Formats: sequence, C-alpha cells, structure tokens
Amino acid sequence: MAPQQTGSRKRKAPAIEAAAASSLSQGLAAADGEDPLLPQKQKRPTARHSLVHYVKGREVGARGFAGLPGFEGELHVYAVQKLPELLRERELALGTFNKVFASQWLNARQVLCCTKCNTLFVVDVQSGQITRIPLMRDRGAGLARAQPSCGIHAIELNPSKPLLATKGENPNILAVYQLPSLDPVCLGDHHGHKDWIFAMAWMSDTVAVSGSRDGTVALWRMDPDMFNGSIAWHNDAGFPVYAHIRLRDMKTIPRANTNPSNHKVRALAFNLKNQELGAVSLDGYFHLWKARSTLSRLLSIRLPYCQENECLTYCDELSLYAVGSQSHVSFLNPRQRHQNIRPLCSREGSTGVRSLSFYQHIITVGTGHGSLLFYDIRSQKFLEEGASASPDSSPPGPEGKKLKLTCGRGLNHDELWVNYFGGMDEFPNALYTHCYNWPEMKLFVAGGPLPSSLHRNYAGLWS
Repeated sequence: MAPQQTGSRKRKAPAIEAAAASSLSQGLAAADGEDPLLPQKQKRPTARHSLVHYVKGREVGARGFAGLPGFEGELHVYAVQKLPELLRERELALGTFNKVFASQWLNARQVLCCTKCNTLFVVDVQSGQITRIPLMRDRGAGLARAQPSCGIHAIELNPSKPLLATKGENPNILAVYQLPSLDPVCLGDHHGHKDWIFAMAWMSDTVAVSGSRDGTVALWRMDPDMFNGSIAWHNDAGFPVYAHIRLRDMKTIPRANTNPSNHKVRALAFNLKNQELGAVSLDGYFHLWKARSTLSRLLSIRLPYCQENECLTYCDELSLYAVGSQSHVSFLNPRQRHQNIRPLCSREGSTGVRSLSFYQHIITVGTGHGSLLFYDIRSQKFLEEGASASPDSSPPGPEGKKLKLTCGRGLNHDELWVNYFGGMDEFPNALYTHCYNWPEMKLFVAGGPLPSSLHRNYAGLWS
C-alpha cells in the first residue's frame, strides 16, 4: 500500500520541473559544442538528480536506470513510518485452533502458523484456505509426544528460505522441513534437549540453534545433500521420509543466584555480522554467545526489567537487541558499557510485551492487551496519530496522541468463553506473533487470550 502524498508535493513540482528543464537545456547547449576551445570528446550522460527524472525513468523502464538512492531511501523511510496509520484490519477465520504462537510469510498469499494445540498449518490470506502440516514423529516408539498444553512456540525460515525449522511431535526435538513443498527433511536426535523447545534461530542456511525450557542452547548442522536433491529421501511408496541428525554442540546457560530454577531459554536472536547469538532467559538475564562451529559464551547481563522476558529481536542497522518484558522493551548494545537508548514503557498495564520486530528504525510491539504500538528508535518516542488516510476513517486524534492499532476479538469462541466471558472485555487477545510482508505492505497478526484456560484464537491481516 503506497503512502498517500500531501498537497506540498504539488506545490514543489513546478520548481523541480523548472530546475530539471534548465539543467536539460544547459546539457544540450554543451553537447552542441558552442565553446570551440573545448576538446571534442565522448561525454557520459548527465546524471539526473530530480524526482521528476526518477519517476519518469521508472515509468519507461530506462535501460541501465538504477534509480536515485537518495530519493529511494527517503521514500522508503517515509513509507515505513507512515504505513502503520494506513493499515486497516481484516479478521481471518482459523476455525477452532487455540492461540497462534508464531507465524512466518511463505509468499505473497500464504502464512505459516503454529498454535498452542500443537498444530502447524498454512493459511491463505486471500481465500482463507487452511492446510495442516503433519508433525514429524521420532523413530523411538516409547518417546514422549506432544502434551496438550505444550504447543509449538517457534517457526523460523533459514536465510535463503528453502528450509523451515520448528519442533517435532515430541516437543523436545528439532524438526526441519523443505520449502515450498513442506516435505520433512530431518529430525533432531532425542539425546538433545530434555524439555520443550521454546526458541529457534538460523546462523546460516545449514546451521540452526534451538533454546529449551531445560536451560540449554543446542547447535545443529544439516547436510546440504538432504535438501539439494542429491539424496532421494522417499520410501518405496513415494512418500517423503527424513533423516535424523545429531547435535554439534550444547551449552547450559548460567543459573542466576536469585532464581536458579527458572533459567529457561525463552527467545533467541542471531547477529549475522558479528556471528553472535543473543538469548533471553526467564530469570531476567540476557546472554551473548560467539557462534561458529561451537558456542562460546561472551557475557551475561541482568536485564533492567526482569519479569516475563518472553521476546527478543535484533536490528542489524542499529546493532541493537530489543527485549520485551511484562511492561517494557529494553534495548541492549553489548559493545557499549552504558546504554544510550532508554527502555520504553508499553503503558498497557501488566499484560506484557508479547511480540517484537525491527524494521529500519521502527520497532513494532505486540502487547498482551490486543494492541500494536510503533516506536521510532531515532527520536525515541512512539509514532503519533496523524491525518486520516481515507474519508470514511475515524477522525484523527489530538496532536501528540500515541498511534495504537487495536485488534479484534477473534471469530471463534469456546463454550467456556461464551457462557462466562461473552459480555466482558477483560480478556482481549494477546498478540503473540506478527510478521510483515513489506513488498506487499501487509502485516499479519495473530494470538489468543492470555488465560491458559481459555480456548480461542485471533488472526488478522492488516493492509
């Protein structure tokens, strides 16, 4: 969705065109050789640095036209900052699934989701069609399978996106699928984690890391032949089968003296430039690991807000980690002794920050109270409401009012909800996941109610 331009652009257009015309006439005069003292030599075309030439070049598709980085950068920054207030919600029906915990765009139409009820599925945001993906089962018949209350907490695509990492039917084991077919590729060895996998991250196209409730971080390496087609992973009936891989390294995070029993790994984020892995544990610590062929811990930092630290993201452009807690987002640059970006308060009560994402200088915050907030790191303040984007939209709020998108209540409710909470607003949907499709200017958001006893889901496409 392209941002709408204001009247100021029309007022500037004649001046820009006049400058462009003047520049063009000067170039033609020089090309005609009006100065006989200048040597005749081949001249390169004059670079045009006006918005008019940039737009015209895009219209005609001029050969070798690379655009103007300055204009492209400014327009993109403007679009990123203005998109949130232009978004409008369309709720999606997901049937009786319970609480969507994670999501990833597969293409312009399909989003992959995982739920608390141990379901992995793909939803077509245009048609609403839902396709379930079978979970991989470990070869050990006596091994534990998914418990009803466990859920699938993470799905991650590798950098070039031919592979998807999540968990298997056993919640302690890593599972890898091939894209776009979603055929199974490999399953982690059951000698790895001893408790549920909560988080995952890719270091490269063939190396993944997983974090577990048992307080361990594991490193896994896939054989490229598994998904390059040189090995046929199909049985005699033609059904896809999968390999089993052993972990390459496993580390246990330090136990805090204040809360030694709650060192569960809750979230991971990888810094590609420095080859470092950030991890957040529920005891209120941020851990940093050097990640190569093995994991080597660099530091552990006590977080300023240490309750319900459940989400973590990393911004390459700013070299900054962001950690979501019960009511704040804390920013960390491990290479700075003193952090120069103050934590932001979500002002959404104690429902917590449930999902985070960085894009350029804007961080999107999904809260436990059913709202989306947008924070500008450069100015260190929330985006504010501006002029309405469409005539039939609600009137703009007062100047300086924080921009907040409030999500719907979901399209499906269980009997407990209808009988006891149907007329109440105390249990909005926590936004456990959100993901952008920037080429299409769309935002997928999903979640469900915070109370574990309530069975419900929410999903919405904002565009």
